[in-house]
Amino acid sequence: MKILSSIVIIVLACVLVFVIGIIGYFIILYRKTNRIDKSQQQHAIRRNYPVLSRIRYFMEQIAPEIKQYILDEDHEGKPFSRLDFQQIVKLAKYGKNIISFGSKRDFDQPNQFYLRNAFFAKQLTDLDADNKEMIYTKKYIDAPTMNHNKLMEYQELFFPKNEKLIETEMNPWLYKDDDTIVIGEQTCRFPFVLKSPIGMSGMSYGALGENAIEALGLGLKDAKAFMNTGEGGISPYHLKSGVDIIAQIGPAKFGFRNADGSFSWEELQKKAQIPQIKAFEIKLGQGAKIRGGHLEGSKVTPQIAEIRGVEPWKTINSPNRFDEFHDFDTMFDFIEKIREVTGKPVGIKMVVGGQETFEEFVQYMAYHKRYPDYIAIDGGEGGTGATYQSMADSVGLPIKPALMIAQELLIGYQIRDQLKVFASGKLFSPDRIAIALAMGADVVVLARGLMISAGCISAGVCATGNCPVGVATTNPKLQKALVVGEKRYRVTNYVTTLREELFALSASAGLTSPKQFKPKHVVYVDSNFHAVNVVDLPKYELKDKRVLNS
Repeated sequence: MKILSSIVIIVLACVLVFVIGIIGYFIILYRKTNRIDKSQQQHAIRRNYPVLSRIRYFMEQIAPEIKQYILDEDHEGKPFSRLDFQQIVKLAKYGKNIISFGSKRDFDQPNQFYLRNAFFAKQLTDLDADNKEMIYTKKYIDAPTMNHNKLMEYQELFFPKNEKLIETEMNPWLYKDDDTIVIGEQTCRFPFVLKSPIGMSGMSYGALGENAIEALGLGLKDAKAFMNTGEGGISPYHLKSGVDIIAQIGPAKFGFRNADGSFSWEELQKKAQIPQIKAFEIKLGQGAKIRGGHLEGSKVTPQIAEIRGVEPWKTINSPNRFDEFHDFDTMFDFIEKIREVTGKPVGIKMVVGGQETFEEFVQYMAYHKRYPDYIAIDGGEGGTGATYQSMADSVGLPIKPALMIAQELLIGYQIRDQLKVFASGKLFSPDRIAIALAMGADVVVLARGLMISAGCISAGVCATGNCPVGVATTNPKLQKALVVGEKRYRVTNYVTTLREELFALSASAGLTSPKQFKPKHVVYVDSNFHAVNVVDLPKYELKDKRVLNS
């Protein structure tokens, strides 16, 4: 008994010593933190309320996640709401997006666009889609067991759903040969033929990691779509998949430059020999930034530096514009020389700032009969890895008014048939794509939608290189999160299902193909809740009618 009592006393004494030690540690930590807070000069609140004020900074750190996952309503998150995000993920994971009970769109809000349905819709068998060759893919299905019960439902609150990845085939939902989009048909030795009205917008290797680039490339290849390299140059990971590529050339000319930074025609000729490179794109601007690109030094690995022709681990700020041209004459000289050297189509990526500035451009093309093979119009709501907030918020028009201005002026000056129009700017869903096509786009290109399909969770840390899911980072440890062999199929499913639903919307509008969408198929509900057909909205008056008369 005495032995037992002694053991109990010893145990209690040890516990007491441990507790006293813990208390002592926290007292010492408190006094040290208190002294640091009072003596530091950076934060005023810490000087007056030492230690306690640190809770404020902790709350600031976790606020975005609390807001994103708990506080935000379904439509409130920016730039993508919870419903937007879920729609993309469902298309990518399951190859479908079926909802129940009804839409959560706020129909009581004015100033919205709607697709006009036909009195007699088309049957699916009436659609002019090329579905001859099936696409192999993998998608998730719910796999409930016979023992599924309430306990399992509670477990799913904290653990992933019981889903199974299965092999399957999907209809590709491509344009038929008669509806193909041919870029550079009259101007190039090697025109670019598209059967998919959906592709990838410019996203550079460096802004994204190699796993993301490879997964996107493989997924787009399987979906029979194309990708754009972004201004960071052509990497081995772009080429590895075998996907059709548009090679973008930015003002810094990464991958197309000499040692002194000037444009290298020799490098251009080398790149033009690559069969996968189908076209070249001159980047004049981007919706989220009318300035040169930015890449933090922490993301500039030796491989990225070699591809771009810069020093590793040093922050890159591209010039705001090309040194090779300074007006329309010299710009078209540059475009036409690239086209002559490569034999492939050359487009320009730009932002519409207003009717007047775009009309100057259209006037020049109409009068001089010089055209790019396509214009890629990026809306102000488009994304970026890094830019100034004021520029992303305020410079450049959103994609809808930009398309309406472009279409009106190109038709008005009678040159619409001389070039194709690409559109981008948060066009991540079938209805948004349909409206863009109706407003004048021939092709729609996506960026953030594809990033989300490949695993992006909208953490908003792209510029830092600390992407927690391995998409917008070149850090090998973080990139381990992105499994190329799984995410490639999500990309395939997303693009293919977008096209499938796009054809379904065509049928509801009484059309046999998305290519038939016109402005008359879009209705705008104004601030007075009057339904106005887009073709009946006020028109821009052409300024220089002498061009037409000539």
